[in-house]
Amino acid sequence: MQLFFAPDITLPLHTLPEEESRHAIKVLRCAVGDQITLTDGRGTLYRAVVREADPRRCTVEVVATEERCGQLPYRLTLAVAPTKNPERFEWMLEKATEIGVEAIIPLDCRHSERHTVNLRRSELVVVGAMKQSLKCYLPRVEPVTAFSALIAAPFDGVKLIAHCYGDAPRSTIGQALRRGDDALVLVGPEGDFSPEEVAMAHERGFRAITLGPARLRTETAAIVAAAEISILNR
Repeated sequence: MQLFFAPDITLPLHTLPEEESRHAIKVLRCAVGDQITLTDGRGTLYRAVVREADPRRCTVEVVATEERCGQLPYRLTLAVAPTKNPERFEWMLEKATEIGVEAIIPLDCRHSERHTVNLRRSELVVVGAMKQSLKCYLPRVEPVTAFSALIAAPFDGVKLIAHCYGDAPRSTIGQALRRGDDALVLVGPEGDFSPEEVAMAHERGFRAITLGPARLRTETAAIVAAAEISILNR
């Protein structure tokens, strides 16, 4: 199955944007009468039939819908410091989307090596990963947010911070969460969070967690956290 993204879908007839139309007609060789699937990125899967096979404006007719398709039993927000190499951060966006995440927030920390991200490119990476993994929920990619602002913001769920300070008590994800818990997980830069940031997070109700004995790269740590939470909820 090939999934197309249609955030502003109209019913029953919908015209795909030019890039999606070209992919459907030129690459996949879709013809009039062929069936395709679309999602609005908000949980609805649409089954449609091609009515006009134009590579610039492919028009389809929606014939069936399925709501809350693949909805997860939990909501996960990952707040992750941007990596020095942008490609590693984009790899993390892709894999987190495949595993399942509601939102990803680039986190600006004291030891951050990079303080900006290309938000438009990040959104394209997430859309591509959603379509490739046949998911119907598109994760939000938020603008870069300062550490102090993020920990001060309200969050209705369990708040966790992953760090490598071995002398501080830390829980595993399995100890910190129960199945169905919504979670916000903070992952710091390559130099880790500063001791002051860890203390600030604790004061704001964040619980310290460990992701195992190995020292992980930022993007790897984020994926390990997402994977462990996904497994916990199976």
